This record gives sequence, C-alpha cells and structure tokens, in this order.
Amino acid sequence: RKHFPSVNWLQSYSKYLRALDEYYEANFPEFTSYRTKVKEILQEEDDLAEIVQLVGKASLSDSDKITLEVARILKDDFLQQNSYTPYDRFCPFYKTNLMMRNIVAFYDMSKQIISRTAQSDNKITWQTIRDSMSNILYELSSMKFKNTFE
Repeated sequence: RKHFPSVNWLQSYSKYLRALDEYYEANFPEFTSYRTKVKEILQEEDDLAEIVQLVGKASLSDSDKITLEVARILKDDFLQQNSYTPYDRFCPFYKTNLMMRNIVAFYDMSKQIISRTAQSDNKITWQTIRDSMSNILYELSSMKFKNTFE
C-alpha cells in the first residue's frame, strides 16, 4: 500500500513550537508531554521502517509491533484530515488533546504489559493484545469520526 503524505510526520513546519507553551500549561498541562510522546512514537516507527522492509514485521519484537500499530493509528486516524466532512474540518483542541491522551495511554499500557510479562510463563504478546483489545483499537481508530458539534 502506497502512502503519499503531503507533510513529513517527523518535521514540524512551525517555527513557533514554543509560542503557545504558556497557554498549554495553563489550560492543557499534559498536552506538551503527549505531543512529545507522539513525536517519539513516529520517530521510532520511522527507524523500524527499514528493518520491516528488509525482513518483515514478523521478525520484530512485540514491543516494536505495538510501535508500528500505534504509529499507523497516529498517521492514518489522528493526523490525516478530510476538510469536506463535518467531523474533520475542525477539531476543537480539547478533542485533539483527549485523542492524543487515549492513543498514548494505549501505547504506554501495551508496552508496559509486554515488558512486565516478558519473562513470565503467562507472556502477553502483541497478538494477545490485538485480539483481546480489538474493540479498543477500533475505538482509537474511530475517535475522530465523532462529531463534536452535534
């Protein structure tokens, strides 16, 4: 599947990244940490892309598979916009913040459970998470489709 984004996920074209930090700190104090985490996930996914092209996803660790899936959610479901739809032409900042919170929380909790059970007899894998949390993954992917103006 080819994907031709008009924006490089890893670069911000804003020269004013810090200009609103006071506002964020006063109104959405967790936003900057979510933004930083999202950038880290996208950077890690970019680093893994070459490995995936050479040897495939199957050779990756469960932790890396989580990174790939969450990066896909971020790129395809969070960052892509369709201005011709009522749910996506404008996104209030509180919705953006909450969507990032949910995606980052899923990422952190998934990584944590993989790490904690790695040496256990009851090891949890990415496949286990994906199968048992498919409804959560669906909700993460469809959050943006909720029209906040109805």
